[in-house]
Amino acid sequence: MPAQKRAKKAAAASHDAPEEAPKVVKKAAVGAASGKRVLLVDDDTEIIESMRTVLESRGYTVLTARDGNQGLVMAESENPDLVVLDMMMPKRSGFLVLEKLRRSRPVPMRVIMITANEGSRHKAYAEMLGVDDYIRKPFAMDRLLDSVDRLLNS
Repeated sequence: MPAQKRAKKAAAASHDAPEEAPKVVKKAAVGAASGKRVLLVDDDTEIIESMRTVLESRGYTVLTARDGNQGLVMAESENPDLVVLDMMMPKRSGFLVLEKLRRSRPVPMRVIMITANEGSRHKAYAEMLGVDDYIRKPFAMDRLLDSVDRLLNS
C-alpha cells in the first residue's frame, strides 16, 4: 500500500478514536483474565445473566449451571478455574456441591459462595468447608468482580 494511502487510513482511524477506545480497554481486560473460566451455579436466571455479563466484559469465559446437580457435573467435567455457587438451589444445595468438590479433588477448586441467607451459622459452615469467599445477596457486581479478580489473578 502506498505511503499516502496508509497516512490517509491512519488519519481516518484517529477520527474514530472514541469508538476504538472501548475495544482497547476490553483487550486489556481480556489479557488480565485470558484463559480463565468461571462456572456460575445458580437457579436464578436474572442473577446468572447479570454475573455472566460483567464477567464476560472482563474477559472471563463463563459456564453456567441451573441447579446443584448440574453444577457438580460441570465442575467435575469442565474443571473451571473458579466456581460461583449459590447456597440454596433445587436438587442439590450449594453446601452439598461444595462438600463433594472438597472431598473429590486433590487440589481444591476456588469457590465463591453467594447467598440471600443472613445466618452466621451458614457462613461459618461454608468457611469450615474451605470456601474462598462468601458474598451475601443482594451484592454489588463490583464486589463480585473484586473477589473473582483477587482469586484468579493472585
